[in-house]
Amino acid sequence: MLRLLIIMVFLTFGFNLYAYDRVVILSPAAADIFIKLGLEDKVVGVTKSIKELPDAKRVGGHIKPNIELIKALDPDLIVISSNRFFTKDMEKTVNAKILKYNPHSISEIFKSIIEIGYFMEKEIEAEQLTEKLRQQLAHIRRTAYIPTVVFESVYMPYTVAGSKNIVADIVKIAGGKYLISQKKKLVKFSIEKVVSLSPDIYIYQIGPMNKKPVKPEKRPEFKNMKSLFLEVDELSFSRANTNSIYNAVKLNEIIRQYFK
Repeated sequence: MLRLLIIMVFLTFGFNLYAYDRVVILSPAAADIFIKLGLEDKVVGVTKSIKELPDAKRVGGHIKPNIELIKALDPDLIVISSNRFFTKDMEKTVNAKILKYNPHSISEIFKSIIEIGYFMEKEIEAEQLTEKLRQQLAHIRRTAYIPTVVFESVYMPYTVAGSKNIVADIVKIAGGKYLISQKKKLVKFSIEKVVSLSPDIYIYQIGPMNKKPVKPEKRPEFKNMKSLFLEVDELSFSRANTNSIYNAVKLNEIIRQYFK
């Protein structure tokens, strides 16, 4: 499977004849991959929400990147999540290769690691990293009962993760059933609908998007829900990178503990 991924990357991009030395990361989740591959010294610019690379220049937020700051860094590779925030017109103003990093599943994370390894001439390290992560997933054990799960992204206005969010795949890999079927990353939802779904596990994140939510078990509207409430760190759980594999394994441990 891993060899097939590597072959697919070569077929997609051809042979890499250029070594990228000045990288700007505008997709916050991708920073973890660059660090895991030992590429910190290649990253010259990052968004302000990326705290792991303190020596890189801050170039605004991922929603509103500062194109002038980016151009001043003279990057040869820019990693973006989509053209929603870094438009095609912005691409035309820089003399840099554009690499999209926006995986929606753990399998897509593995593919993205191989792609980054290819672009950064770290193919062996990328292969070793994906193999190590697969070995972690091998510790997952299924339970006879499959618990249902809902993930709260924002308390007010009430928003849950959709099926295109990495958390949905984390739940699936961990042995749960994610209840929100809308094919989006984020879905404005009805609290009453969540109550009626009565999930076995209710996960809520704490972080920039959901700074100070009332604990679900203390909300009047949830008083009749018998869910297991789990608090997670947004920057770890909602970013699709190597942490997603760790979170799937940890969630599986919780499922095995509470649901036989």
